[in-house]
Amino acid sequence: MGEEIDFEHDDAYPELRARAEGTNVSAQTLLATDYLNHFNEVVMTLEMLADMPELLEEAKAWQPKDYKDHFRDSTIADRELAIEAYDHVPPKFKLPFEQNIKQINQLIGTTVERLDADIERGDMDLVRANAKALSEVIQKLMDMAGANIHGSSATMDQSEIDLLIG
Repeated sequence: MGEEIDFEHDDAYPELRARAEGTNVSAQTLLATDYLNHFNEVVMTLEMLADMPELLEEAKAWQPKDYKDHFRDSTIADRELAIEAYDHVPPKFKLPFEQNIKQINQLIGTTVERLDADIERGDMDLVRANAKALSEVIQKLMDMAGANIHGSSATMDQSEIDLLIG
């Protein structure tokens, strides 16, 4: 781990990197992929709505949860490290990660509203098509957030999201 770090970080970063080695927390970014599980569950629910519209209430009940709260409620072994390290994630990783998470949260809310209206119309083919298309965009954003966790600074511009969701 003796490589040079050429980006802005605080004084706690080197020690936290060392503690993160061999854990579920990235030793480079200090972020953990387990956070994305919070979104995986609702995306699977959205994808099932055409066949099981009764799951709409479950989708409506889903709420965004910030990173530290997710880990406070988690049972993973490295949860305390994930919580502590989050305040020390270098801006190079944290800013794009938080932008992607914000977009995911907004898009899930929009998706639930759209699918609710589609279900209300009784058009299950439309529910299926919209659930598939919107879930794919959410998944692209989740992939970007996952890439952020592994050291990428990729984000998606709102205009790109608007093009994808039509």
